[in-house]
Amino acid sequence: MKIHNTLTKTVDEFAPLDGQTARIYTCGPTVYNDAHIGNLSSYIYADILRRALRLAGFEIRHVINFTDVDDKTIRRSREQYPELEPNEALQKLTRHYEQVFRNDLVSIGNDISDIKFVRATESIDDIQNLIRKLLDVGAAYVADDGIYFDIAAYRRERKYGQLSKIDLPSEMRARIDNDEYDKESAQDFALWKKQKPGEPAWDFEIAGNTTRGRPGWHIECSAMSVKNLGQPFDIHTGAVDLIFPHHENEIAQSTAGDQPETYARWFVHNEHLLVDGAKMAKSKNNFYTLNDLVKKGFSPLDFRMLILQSHFQSPSNFSWDNLTAARGRLKAWQAVAELRWQTTDVDDDGQQEIVRGLLVRAGAALMENLNTPEALKHIDEAISFISKDPSNISHEALRTIFDFVDRNLGLSILSSTPDIDDNIKDMISIRQTERASGDYARSDEIRDSLRENGIELRDTSAGVIWARN
Repeated sequence: MKIHNTLTKTVDEFAPLDGQTARIYTCGPTVYNDAHIGNLSSYIYADILRRALRLAGFEIRHVINFTDVDDKTIRRSREQYPELEPNEALQKLTRHYEQVFRNDLVSIGNDISDIKFVRATESIDDIQNLIRKLLDVGAAYVADDGIYFDIAAYRRERKYGQLSKIDLPSEMRARIDNDEYDKESAQDFALWKKQKPGEPAWDFEIAGNTTRGRPGWHIECSAMSVKNLGQPFDIHTGAVDLIFPHHENEIAQSTAGDQPETYARWFVHNEHLLVDGAKMAKSKNNFYTLNDLVKKGFSPLDFRMLILQSHFQSPSNFSWDNLTAARGRLKAWQAVAELRWQTTDVDDDGQQEIVRGLLVRAGAALMENLNTPEALKHIDEAISFISKDPSNISHEALRTIFDFVDRNLGLSILSSTPDIDDNIKDMISIRQTERASGDYARSDEIRDSLRENGIELRDTSAGVIWARN
């Protein structure tokens, strides 16, 4: 299996460090609000990576963190729950949005059954131990407002900028205490922030002195990833906007001093989701959550299909027209899957052989740098082939196609296309009787009633075919 590695800037052959289990860390959400669709697209690609690794025969150990203490969560929790004690307000806010995020992941088809979710607020001891280590090796220093990572000291032993190839001046001494910043210049960043009035805080004892405060954003991921996966671990995933400064800072914190030189062996970054060709922003009125899509009548799996139609290294483009097209493709697949309930099974090894050959190609596309558009193309070919004659379909071949789709692409076609109930079957039978007797008005009335109840009918040479609309 080959995957693009941001560290090497090449597509490299992947194998886990232990030869069997791929250890993956995915930067999780800052849980202060609903995740927008750009955030969710990144987790769809991370899920496809997991599925492809399983297809390649590897075991998976996957950790996703919740950033449940940072500038944003603190500010929002104070706005939402001003009457609560700061730590309590923070927990009330973040626990709510953790569950919203988990629900969103399940809705978009992600398998979270064996993912370990970890919280920064439950990793304070690990974070403090790492900060102590950085102070001991001279890679951090104490300032009047907290503890900062010393990039100049780090650069004397290691290269800063392994991912972004950022060009640093020979002399620098500036620092920034914002958790998230996007300036294209490296500055010393906060590892621990002294408590400000009204903020949640934890005691931190250093050399006999107690500094009450809370961790900076970057140090949280370094501590949580290594605690749960060891160092080095195999794959770190995230969107390209995390390359600098977040992932660069994670690498620096985790490799300073006598720590291992490698933090993660692979960095797999997905490109942005654009909206009508532009970067998403609330100021542009193009900022959407999953719930916004559902309110417009789309399903979360329509959105998943839209994302899979773009390679993870290419920007996806969200528009209502593109989402409508993705929904059309998904519905066409579902209509074919529903044929297993309404056609006579035929024993046709030839169909099965051709289908398996096309699915092998789809699997090979996933093995070649997660090429989901190419995989979808081969699945389209298999579906087109199997459905060209509805009166002559191998149900085994049909199930083989959609079992592959469900397992490796997370589109849940089989589970979302159950048989219709007996009442609807009776109505279809009555319509056929009325149509055969020439009572077309009654036949059309029944057809329209079925349509209003979500069932479309199509009269073919093989008989009437139904599909959910």
